[in-house]
Amino acid sequence: MNKPRIAIAQVYHESNSFAAASTPLAAFRVLRGAEIPRYYTGAHNEVTGFLEGAAVHGYDAVPTLCAFATPSGVVEAAAFDWLADALVEALRAAGPLDGILLALHGAFVSHNHDNADAEFVRRVRATFGPQLPFVVTHDPHSSIGQAVIDNVDALVVYKTNPHVDMRERGLQAASIIIRMIRSEVRPVMAYRSLPMMVNIVHQHTASPPLRDLWASLPALEREPGVLAASLSLCYQYSDVPAMGNAVVVVTDGNQAQADRIADDLAARLWALREDLDVRIPDVATAVATARAAPAGPFVIVDIGDNVGGGSAADATFVLAELLRQDADGWVVVLADPEAMRACHAAGVGATLSLRVGGKTDHLHGEPVAVTGRVKCLHDGRFEERAARHGGVRWGDQGLTAVLEVQAHPDHQPSYIVLTGTRCAPMSLHQLQSVGIEPAYMKILTVKAAIAWKAAYEPVMTGFVVADTPGATTVNPKRWTYRKVRRDLWGLEGW
Repeated sequence: MNKPRIAIAQVYHESNSFAAASTPLAAFRVLRGAEIPRYYTGAHNEVTGFLEGAAVHGYDAVPTLCAFATPSGVVEAAAFDWLADALVEALRAAGPLDGILLALHGAFVSHNHDNADAEFVRRVRATFGPQLPFVVTHDPHSSIGQAVIDNVDALVVYKTNPHVDMRERGLQAASIIIRMIRSEVRPVMAYRSLPMMVNIVHQHTASPPLRDLWASLPALEREPGVLAASLSLCYQYSDVPAMGNAVVVVTDGNQAQADRIADDLAARLWALREDLDVRIPDVATAVATARAAPAGPFVIVDIGDNVGGGSAADATFVLAELLRQDADGWVVVLADPEAMRACHAAGVGATLSLRVGGKTDHLHGEPVAVTGRVKCLHDGRFEERAARHGGVRWGDQGLTAVLEVQAHPDHQPSYIVLTGTRCAPMSLHQLQSVGIEPAYMKILTVKAAIAWKAAYEPVMTGFVVADTPGATTVNPKRWTYRKVRRDLWGLEGW
């Protein structure tokens, strides 16, 4: 008997409506066919789970197309159109299919589609018809919308932030689709959209006040007939009608069961809203807190320049304050190709004065004048084998230079890592690969929100979140939302 043939695909982007620049097609890495298993083998991504599901469940995985880009601004219309056409064409070219597994982010916005993920699934469903099993995964920083639910058989959302369960969710989606193909289950879904925006500072799934709610999801999935129970954290930097928290429950043919569980989860989440107050210190206070820590490394979270949320990666507010307060033993990473090239031209050991950071837009501060010695030059590539946020094994921050800054002879050296491309702080190997041991530093800075914790928690002694400006500022009052629902809880009270 021939094994079922299941197509494996991914089109993935987290689109920040407030970033200064749009995202072109050139920002996307596109993998086809055999390139996909080569890239994802040994990783911890949902695509890895799709591929591994073949051995677990006895189907033939048919890799088609995977396209992804670092979170950034709204995607250009031409780029979306190319990706949508490429996805459908790759699936068509795969030959006879018994099902489709598709990894989408859930916060993909283009200039021609507020909910680009919904348009991807609409086109796939229109091409292959209503009978072909079609299961999709989402990042919990998603703006789901009814249109996605209407065009897929089941939606599975990661259950952790930092996202360290992506591979498991891929395997879960694979289990659902193979059971559909074998006529063992008939999924139905209940979807609840809440008029609620949980601020990103409360989106660590292992911390209160939402910890117990998230921890209840696996138990729900052990109930007879429940195939998946998911929450959407929402993505507050996406100015689209579907932005907000949501619940999705998938059961085996029992709509009443799905509705009951979805209603209960939605009510429990809504009831927690008064415990979600946001109060975080300004930059000066955050730096002073880090300097006063009895032991390092202490982490300063530059949340306004969260690379994983689509920011510039070159904000200078924290760097300027570290210098102003004469701190030492710190590390700051900046995406600054101009300064990086100057270091490469000067060579290892050279001392030079540069203006670093603050060069992308008007949101992330001004360039800061520094003088230092070029400590290291590197190609910017590194490997992460552990399960970290994003599930990616291979990291690449572009050509990289490390500038050693030492204000006084009796101070511990500090380092500015100048990268050629934006790279989120998902792995300690980002620093270790260029000769910096994070555990030996006094202060580590991360341009992130929650994702950094999976990598940094094992070595840090504590952390503070700084209320920095930028494209990913925690304060929604710094933006003008034009498309979100008017009754959205979480936009008020600032």
